[in-house]
Amino acid sequence: MTLKPCTISELQALLTRSRGVDAVSLDAVADLIEHVPGDMTATVQAGMRLADFQARLAKVGQWLPVDPPEPETVTIGSLLADNLSGPRRFGCGTIRDWLIGLAVVLPDGTLIRNGGRVVKNVAGFDLCRLFVGARDTLGIIVEATFKLLPLPEADACLAKPCDSLGQAEELLEKIWTSELQPSVLDLHRIDGGPLTLVIGFAGPSADVEAQSEVATGLRFAGGASLDYDARFRRTTPHFTSVAPGDLASTLRTLGDESFVARAGNGVIYHPSAEPPKLPSPELQKRVKEMFDPEGVISG
Repeated sequence: MTLKPCTISELQALLTRSRGVDAVSLDAVADLIEHVPGDMTATVQAGMRLADFQARLAKVGQWLPVDPPEPETVTIGSLLADNLSGPRRFGCGTIRDWLIGLAVVLPDGTLIRNGGRVVKNVAGFDLCRLFVGARDTLGIIVEATFKLLPLPEADACLAKPCDSLGQAEELLEKIWTSELQPSVLDLHRIDGGPLTLVIGFAGPSADVEAQSEVATGLRFAGGASLDYDARFRRTTPHFTSVAPGDLASTLRTLGDESFVARAGNGVIYHPSAEPPKLPSPELQKRVKEMFDPEGVISG
């Protein structure tokens, strides 16, 4: 059953009397509830689009440091439920690293809150991490509180074509042993194009300039962009995750297959990747039964 846009109270009522809910629209729950620039925190409802949220934060020079593809269509709820991220995952981490509070409607219609609206928050059991990436199978996220960062004063993206994976490995080793602190470190080969290593920097202008000069010394060229990621992942959403040290050996097994890889994280998006599998299906089943014993929410 697919639900029409509903308020939180309507969602609670629907879950209380429904079975087999497989989709929920929270377009009617899309407000910025609170933004405290001095504390660098913000509380937002789950139906707001990520691009709209970032635009509101940018008015005071702040942002939520995540960059999944198509932020104009990604809602805060889907950002959390699917644990989405982008090329800046290497330098900024995932959405779990910035989440400090959640409001969730459980399958029985109960509204619960976990965490808070301040960064230093250690009271109680941290359920936030449990709901992130659960794809709405344990409950429907309706509100979230995040810690924020100042918008970087400057950013730069550079790229270098590589003749082989061996050359890319050597270049990555030079980056690891240097003083560079990239926010982006990707390796991609798309539709028969060249194998390309992408490095990005963000922060104070002087720092970005200095690091870009070091990268230029490694034969990187400026003026690159991160557009490849959104274009590729529009049709290739699944990934293989390996230890960063196993990245090159795993890429060799892909042959000529196109890919976009987070070279610093070991995440490889490629067409033959399978949908994510649960590390412990039995544990997941037990958790699901605890939160949704009547099977109200599909999944």
